[in-house]
Amino acid sequence: MVEFSHTKKIGSAGRFGPRYGRKIRVRLRDVEIKQNKDYKCPVCAFPKLKRAGTSIWVCEKCGAKIAGGAYTPETGAGKVVTKAIRRVIESKSREI
Repeated sequence: MVEFSHTKKIGSAGRFGPRYGRKIRVRLRDVEIKQNKDYKCPVCAFPKLKRAGTSIWVCEKCGAKIAGGAYTPETGAGKVVTKAIRRVIESKSREI
C-alpha cells in the first residue's frame, strides 16, 4: 500500500501527485480554497455568497447576483476604487 504523506500540505491539489511541481500545486490549492469559501453577501450580510461561475457570485439566502473577481467576490483594485469613490462623496457632502 502506498502512503501519501504530503496530501495534508497540498490539499485538493494532491490529486496531481508529483506532476507539475510543488509551487504550481500550492498556488492551485490556494486559489481553490479562495473560490470555494463562503463570503459575506454585500446585500443581506449573510455569509452565504458562493461562486456560480467566473466572476459571478450568488447569495444562497437572498438570491442576489453580483459581479466580482474570478476567485474572490471583491478584488484588490475594486477595493481601491470603492475607497476613492467613498472619499469623493464624503468630501462633496462636507462642502455642502
